[in-house]
Amino acid sequence: MDRVLVTGVTGQLGRAVVELLGAHHCIAASRAVLPLDFPETIPTRLDYLKPRAILNCAAYTAVDAAEKPEEDIFVRAINSESPARLARWAHENKIPLVHFSTDYVFDGSGTTPRDEAATPSPLNAYGRSKLEGEKAILQSGAKALIFRTSWVYDSNGKNFLNTMLRLGAERPELKIVSDQYGAPTYAPHLALAAVDALERALAIEARSQKFPTGVYHLCNSGETTWHGFASQIFEGVRSRGSKLAVTRVDPIASSEYPTPARRPLNSRLNCSRALEVLGVSLPPWEQGLEECLDLKFANPETKAHS
Repeated sequence: MDRVLVTGVTGQLGRAVVELLGAHHCIAASRAVLPLDFPETIPTRLDYLKPRAILNCAAYTAVDAAEKPEEDIFVRAINSESPARLARWAHENKIPLVHFSTDYVFDGSGTTPRDEAATPSPLNAYGRSKLEGEKAILQSGAKALIFRTSWVYDSNGKNFLNTMLRLGAERPELKIVSDQYGAPTYAPHLALAAVDALERALAIEARSQKFPTGVYHLCNSGETTWHGFASQIFEGVRSRGSKLAVTRVDPIASSEYPTPARRPLNSRLNCSRALEVLGVSLPPWEQGLEECLDLKFANPETKAHS
């Protein structure tokens, strides 16, 4: 697959996609190449770049900052308006679009995993903007795969894993939320599954003359809480011979750790449709964490500073 335009290349998912595809097969669309915070520029830039497929990994993901009224214009531009422009251009030029959304489109009620037929009801501005982006893509008529995922992390960048590693090295005791459930999703696993899904979708189109456009849930399998994830991180770090300051990790309720943006308590996603239609699935979240820690602590300099 050549000339695949990838957005969000400085983020963990976009970076993973570029590494997977290789520099010779993709157009790494940094902000300088494709400024998604100025959606009106997108069609002209795409006319020049002439991609054969688009993987939109970019998003405004500062969930708490998104609650500020002054941030609304940026949140909507990147999460809602830019996906709409990308989708319209993709439709007009008959190329496929892959877009990533979030479990935050749901309100987190109940305990059962949500499937794609569940009614979205976001609790925060970030979730609302991502839902608007989904709707715009589906209304565009584009050949599109929309993947809702959850709790994405990688060995680099700003994410829960790296925050825990920093805090665990500094503090003897931590309090971590234990009533929010979901699946930590390792960015390279998600990137591989998404690229595989696109290739399979194109093969389906070639056989049936119909691209399997729609929303799909795609995350690592299994479930845990933020407290469970943190505990597993620290256990994995110690098993690799690295020292930590933290000796106690206490579970707390979300109500004990208030944030500007409300989070869903139930972020479980039913990913069976992606397997049934596209033939893709992700391994257990524990496997993703093991691979991530192996990569991170294989670097002697990183290990020495952990």
